[in-house]
Amino acid sequence: MNLIAAVDQNWAIGKGGDQLCYIPADLKRFKVLTTGHPVILGRRTLATFPGGRPLKGRRNLILSRDLSFAPEGAEVFRDLDGLLAAAPADCFVIGGASVYAALLDACDTAYITKIGAAWPEADAFFPDLDENPAWFAAEEGEPLEDGGFSFRYVTYRRRG
Repeated sequence: MNLIAAVDQNWAIGKGGDQLCYIPADLKRFKVLTTGHPVILGRRTLATFPGGRPLKGRRNLILSRDLSFAPEGAEVFRDLDGLLAAAPADCFVIGGASVYAALLDACDTAYITKIGAAWPEADAFFPDLDENPAWFAAEEGEPLEDGGFSFRYVTYRRRG
């Protein structure tokens, strides 16, 4: 299983229920990497999408304990075991923070966009893979700039 996230210098991923920023080049990369693959996300992450609708061209697997939550075009799972039983190996975990934390150990590749800025007001974080001995940076791209932000793509792989 894979995961994909954009993090700031402190591994923050969000504030106030939304991403820290939107980088056009990173959004294009996200679409290229995830289209045609199932995506796993939480209910609150789905709410940040245009119209709160599932992503097109992808099987949307939503993790939510809310029994009344049943968005059209998505599959909802009430517990992690049911989700893991239904999730194929080529899935991408796409957030939010609690979903990343719950599924990090099930993943073997992490596509991370490292943004060259910090948001002190951030309130959602991704686990710091640089400090996690189970992970290593396998590929690191050159510094890029788009939308007023500097960033780089780093692909992490699980050891062993």
